[in-house]
Amino acid sequence: MSAHGDPIPMSARRAGPLSGVAEVPGDKSISHRALILGALSVGETRITGLLEGQDVLDTARAMRAFGADVAHLGPGEWVVNGVGVGGFAEPADVIDCGNSGTGVRLIMGAMASSPITATFTGDASLRARPMGRVTEPLALFGAAAYGRAGGRLPMTVVGAVEPVPVRYAVPVPSAQVKSAVLLAGLNAPGETVVKEREPTRDHTERMLAGFGASLRIEQTDEGRVIVLTGQPELRPQSIAVPRDPSSAAFPVCAALIVEGSDVLVPGIGLNPTRAGLFTTLIEMGADLSYENPREEGGEPVADLRARFSPAMKGIEVPAERAPSMIDEYPILAVVAAFAEGVTRMPGIGELRVKESDRIAAMAAGLRACGAMVEEGADWMAVTGRGPGGLPGGATCATHLDHRIAMSFLCAGMAAQHPVTVDDAGPIATSFPVFEPLMERLGAVFARVGA
Repeated sequence: MSAHGDPIPMSARRAGPLSGVAEVPGDKSISHRALILGALSVGETRITGLLEGQDVLDTARAMRAFGADVAHLGPGEWVVNGVGVGGFAEPADVIDCGNSGTGVRLIMGAMASSPITATFTGDASLRARPMGRVTEPLALFGAAAYGRAGGRLPMTVVGAVEPVPVRYAVPVPSAQVKSAVLLAGLNAPGETVVKEREPTRDHTERMLAGFGASLRIEQTDEGRVIVLTGQPELRPQSIAVPRDPSSAAFPVCAALIVEGSDVLVPGIGLNPTRAGLFTTLIEMGADLSYENPREEGGEPVADLRARFSPAMKGIEVPAERAPSMIDEYPILAVVAAFAEGVTRMPGIGELRVKESDRIAAMAAGLRACGAMVEEGADWMAVTGRGPGGLPGGATCATHLDHRIAMSFLCAGMAAQHPVTVDDAGPIATSFPVFEPLMERLGAVFARVGA
């Protein structure tokens, strides 16, 4: 699959049970951060298990453009020789972050407190996404940003000549915003303080501590407070990237809805700020179990076994759980269509400003497939039709969104009639082996018009 170029229409149809071992790629969030912090350390950082999807490869190219030596040694194995905190060079060309909101926002944070200028762009989807939520706190450090109307890419960021530390309360739960501010705080003197009312994924904090940054975390009545001491010398690390729970969601959820399935997904990162989907599925009655729990690289890891679960019931997903599973609501909506009763998902307004408006995209596609879906500004409710009950037979618009594409392909594996997506190309941005991995488990895909 290609993340760019001509659309790749693809369909999935009901086939036999899914079975086997699904070795999903490395965690995308951790892969981005490993490259960036490796570039900001002094010396050689070795990374294994790096996700080699287009999003992460774009971040690797960006780190080279800022002066780090980034080398690919073999499948998933990379070496980064960093330039140190404050050592970024000014890029000679525009930084193209492709489809990655995480990549562009974290890189903006990493360079915003250095006296350099960089211009960022991306694909059509990324150029439509708002950047003001990151550039506003970065301005507090002394950086300036000049972009299109609405704070959109292409955008030029002028880094602070004399950065100052900041205190910032994240207005909406966002690990990207929190991480951008912390990365900017690395090159500011004194203490940068970030406060979040609701905890979001904490990979940046864990990794900063691992690289030797002085960082402390306090739980207060007002939320979680992170205090970072600026201008450290980060020490290079050896990082083993755990497998991505957001990618694991697709073979896991497909196994739950395809009759007779039994799939094992080994070595999945189960950071509590990322595992909300699996908790929700178990509450719905999914036959999902954790095997061989352990810790790898400071992150909790386990093997997940998922079996066909015909007795799943709709539930109300707690709104406060949304930050721990924000990327998984599209595939949860598919599972909900095969459960009994109503699954209500409140507090998910953030989905409106992802790679696409994911609430609108999922609602439209599921309705076309025969499901009953209601939606509001920050909520969605799916009335399930029970095991095998979704008619399918529709072509669903992906809006250049990889998770929308994979979710509807999973729906096609269990629906009565094939489900087609208008473009499977964007899947390469995050899960480049999705198609062969799912086919090895027993999925049946077809390139439409091929």
